[in-house]
Amino acid sequence: MRGLSQRFAADVAAVLGRDLAPGEAFAVAVSGGPDSLALLGLAADAFGERVCVLTVDHGLRAEAAAEAAGVADHAAGLGLRHATLRWTGAKPTGNLQAEARAARYRLMADWCGAHGVAWLATAHHADDQAETLLLRLARGAGSGGLAGIRRSRSLGDGVTLVRPLLGWRRDALAEVVAAAGWRAVDDPANHATRFDRTQARALLAATPWLAPDRMAAAAAHLADAEAALDWTAGIAWAGRATVSGAAIDLDAAGLPRELQRRLLVRVIAELAPSATPDGPAIDRWCATLSAGGSATLAGVAGRGGALWCFTVAPPRRK
Repeated sequence: MRGLSQRFAADVAAVLGRDLAPGEAFAVAVSGGPDSLALLGLAADAFGERVCVLTVDHGLRAEAAAEAAGVADHAAGLGLRHATLRWTGAKPTGNLQAEARAARYRLMADWCGAHGVAWLATAHHADDQAETLLLRLARGAGSGGLAGIRRSRSLGDGVTLVRPLLGWRRDALAEVVAAAGWRAVDDPANHATRFDRTQARALLAATPWLAPDRMAAAAAHLADAEAALDWTAGIAWAGRATVSGAAIDLDAAGLPRELQRRLLVRVIAELAPSATPDGPAIDRWCATLSAGGSATLAGVAGRGGALWCFTVAPPRRK
């Protein structure tokens, strides 16, 4: 286990960009499933009492409370503090998985922010990454989507979500749990064939040449390419965009279409920061402006031509 915990600590340092400081708290999200229990064991062995264990009870299954209590027992046995966070109130009738995921991250981020914990780790691994890449390919995602699960992202209020296990395989994590003598819970949702992810997992298991580690490596390469494109778009914005109050002029002439798209996303972020137009809508807007036309998207009026000009659109008359 010592060698595995050293590998884990190195992976955490790679995501953080530095070693975890002495006394610095590190939260782990643990549901009681095999992957998150492995995360718990590795983190406890690597960082000891600096680890805080968080479990979310979504209130969707009768067994959830007992599963959270089981995680609390594991944490207590390791000398770690544990908190069960409950998703209360009315539950949505549609898109339940996505809503539950958003609630889970919100609850854990709020707890971390309230307790001065800057890092929250989840147990996403290489097999999860392969499934995500497959699903996004099927949906026609662009480079940003195909970059898959990111190694880190901000949850706001000084809390960063990190995923140090993206280079680990599911089987290796199961071995960590077996070596600890723990029994993991099995969420029935992981076997429900109505979910696309379950079908993707079955396809990968039945198709040996779709090797999860190589697919995860491809997603990592795409993430690097995505970062390079963002960096290039930043340079293009600095040299080609003129911001004057609630108006933006953009010299998009001669730029590759992908850079034009990214600059349009930046325009929306500047003039309508709460708007979140989807990729196809940005594509249509870009095509209209490239042809010299005018169109409004997300409350931003754009006019094409030699110079693309943008203003906040006046409110529609009722």
